[in-house]
Amino acid sequence: MTFLQDLNETLQEKWAKANFAFEMPIQTQLIPQMLNGSDIVAESPTGTGKTLAYVLPLLQMVDPAKKQTQALVIVPSQELGMQIVEVFREWVSGTNISVAQLIGGANMQRQIENLKKKPTIVVGTPGRLQELVKAKKLKMHEIKTIVLDEGDQLLSREHRTTVKGLIDATVERQLVVASATITEEIELVAERMMINPVRIQVSSEDIPSKGEVIHSFVKTEPRDKTELLRRLSHVEGMRGLAFVNSLDQLLMKDSKLSYRDAPIVSLHSEMKKEERKKALDDFKKGNVNILIATDVAARGLDISGLTHVIHVDVPHSIEQYLHRSGRTGRAGKDGEVLTLLTYTDEKTYKKWTKELPSKPVQKIWHRGELIEGSSKTIDKKGK
Repeated sequence: MTFLQDLNETLQEKWAKANFAFEMPIQTQLIPQMLNGSDIVAESPTGTGKTLAYVLPLLQMVDPAKKQTQALVIVPSQELGMQIVEVFREWVSGTNISVAQLIGGANMQRQIENLKKKPTIVVGTPGRLQELVKAKKLKMHEIKTIVLDEGDQLLSREHRTTVKGLIDATVERQLVVASATITEEIELVAERMMINPVRIQVSSEDIPSKGEVIHSFVKTEPRDKTELLRRLSHVEGMRGLAFVNSLDQLLMKDSKLSYRDAPIVSLHSEMKKEERKKALDDFKKGNVNILIATDVAARGLDISGLTHVIHVDVPHSIEQYLHRSGRTGRAGKDGEVLTLLTYTDEKTYKKWTKELPSKPVQKIWHRGELIEGSSKTIDKKGK
């Protein structure tokens, strides 16, 4: 193990108990650089251990005896924030390090109370962090390390000004930007805020024992997508994360599927925090077989054991296609990326999938299951 010797005894013991099969490349590269104090731009595919790659060095670097907030992790969505806080809590148990969650959509007064206790590390969304800084409740000058998780989102035009304002409010700090995809533009924006940044790039080829992922599609009419989702939710062993491009489409599908009592839940920005938690819990416990979400709601969600990623709509960009697709076939398990393909989206789909190692497979719905073939195959077999 390369980086473990740099970590304290408590972290080494916890690593041993977690029983990981192997170190991930992003961890081997990022952890020593973070412990050196370098500014870093790190790119590694979804589901390759990025969160632990910055959580472990942060836990090593902070001093729990100091009653001040020393590290900040900024995230683009509430769900990702909640998930990262859970990871921190798992690793800080039995230590004096405290972690607070400062996300939008939650009670601000309670967050202010938590800040009075001087948590060692805080995890938050840009808007809420900005409000707390303006209210003089979060003291940015005490923060020594900032991590931007899903940095491509946080440095996009939507959040850039807010995030830059938060970074500029610090005095001397280490800045780490991590994401599955980092474009040249994002890299330039990040580098303007950094001192001699280290660039780390991990590709899917570098990941040990990645499961085999099949890319497939089933041709359908737009109006038939909801019914197809309902059928898929009854396929034995199905554990799928389905993506819809627009909130309106998601809400419409959700109401039709609820009416039909399909074992499907949705996740979207208009849900209350408790509703979101219940939907995620139901899916994680296997009470339902498919979770439908928009990209924003699913950003950073870490759900293990997904058999399928379902593109209900063809994504708007190749990055989006790869981001979504990277959630299955993790940690050596096989997976399938299924697209519900309408005639109008065929050209875009071909464009997004032409770089894949193998050609996407066409499937058809036949006698309660998806099988390889086209509609001609059905005619040959007889319905």
